[in-house]
Amino acid sequence: MKAASRRTLLSLLGGFGVAALVLPASAQAHGIVGKADLPIPVWLFSWAAAIVLVVSFVALSTMWTAPQLQEQHRRRLIGLARPLEWLASAIGVGLFALVVYSGFAGAQVTQANFSVTFIYVVFWVGMPVASVLFGDVFRALNPWRTCARASRSVVRATIRHDGKGMAPLRYPRWLGLWPAAAGIVGFAWLELVYEPSLRDRPSTLAALSVGYFVAMLAGMGLFGVEEWGSGADGFGVYFSLLSRLSALVRGEDGAVYVRRPLSGLTDLPVGPGTVSFICALIGTTTFDGFSNGGIWRNNEPSVQSLFSGLGFGPTAALELAYSVGLVGCILLVIAVYRLGIRGVHGVSERYGRGELTRRFAHTLVPIGFAYVVAHYFSLLIWQSQAMVYLASDPLGNGANIFGTSSYEINYHIISYAGIWYVQVAALVGGHVGGLMLAHDRALVLYKDPEEAVRSQYWMLAVMVSFTSFGLWLLSSVGT
Repeated sequence: MKAASRRTLLSLLGGFGVAALVLPASAQAHGIVGKADLPIPVWLFSWAAAIVLVVSFVALSTMWTAPQLQEQHRRRLIGLARPLEWLASAIGVGLFALVVYSGFAGAQVTQANFSVTFIYVVFWVGMPVASVLFGDVFRALNPWRTCARASRSVVRATIRHDGKGMAPLRYPRWLGLWPAAAGIVGFAWLELVYEPSLRDRPSTLAALSVGYFVAMLAGMGLFGVEEWGSGADGFGVYFSLLSRLSALVRGEDGAVYVRRPLSGLTDLPVGPGTVSFICALIGTTTFDGFSNGGIWRNNEPSVQSLFSGLGFGPTAALELAYSVGLVGCILLVIAVYRLGIRGVHGVSERYGRGELTRRFAHTLVPIGFAYVVAHYFSLLIWQSQAMVYLASDPLGNGANIFGTSSYEINYHIISYAGIWYVQVAALVGGHVGGLMLAHDRALVLYKDPEEAVRSQYWMLAVMVSFTSFGLWLLSSVGT
């Protein structure tokens, strides 16, 4: 390794050490530490995480000398009967109908209504985990996709059309994933910014669900089911993206195949809005944690007062302040990633920054999933148990359909320390996965292994920065 390269790496590692030491140590006085009674200090966790990433980087640079993830190496696991797909579609439509019905007809009480827990816990948090474990299961369950396909079949049968050119409009290529990104940010805004008394009201969620359903159905009718779904359906795009992390994939023949983990990301199509979509996933989760920490709580009143001074009412000023924070976190993630790409570009000008930005975009996906698990694991493991009693009493009117309405959530199913270990493991594992993808892509782009390794110094900086920041968020808010 050249002397200049060694100096660069040592400088970066020194910066990582400072970040790992200072950030979590500053938050050690509050948050998860006292709550979980950890056996070792938070700052030591951060040092260990940084060391794991650095050791992984060294191991990759010395032992991983040829691309390993560019081919999926699929192996057929099991065939799926056609009726199973129909059953999954029926379940998806049925659950959507229950969400809407319980939202409008059920008790307008957050904890007692099926719709609230299902949307915010099972759908928003559980589906990403299911997508990584089992593949793109949402594609089969997707209610608006099912209804759009059914409508298309009815039209075909009615007008005896051959099925070609059914969609009257062509989906604009320049739109890319921008509508999907807007949808995901919009849902995050609903969850994190909108007036709490309204965002947790079942009827509000039911009305928004119907609105989204109609919008998706209209778009799929105008532009085509798959065309619109792969670009404008924020949830469909999100879950499909995470399913590329899975070792399971459904083939064109309908069978389930096993593939090399992470290899499903290497052929990710990157078009307009793709990078921003992935960064938005990380940024929205980041703000969810950051908005519960001391720094935001101490400074948010100043931002709110700024909007109040412009004539906005208290609620509007608060929502605008939180909106600024949400957008700021997304822009911060984009800035960190682009800074890493700028460093990669500095190693060799063979590729432009725009091309490098697209070529390494898939490396952020494991980080996005890691942030989801790290931040929402306790919510998923605890609040998902509420579905046991909500299944018997979805309307909150005292029914006991399955005899489980008296079930109570077991908060002792896992200790606070156990939750923290899972969160740290998710963060470190996700960033190691991103590092592996980045190194593998560098070996494809740069034929000289030495040049490939040097190009990844800055990507290592990106990974360690996100890890340290994620750990700091966890230690600050105790989620």
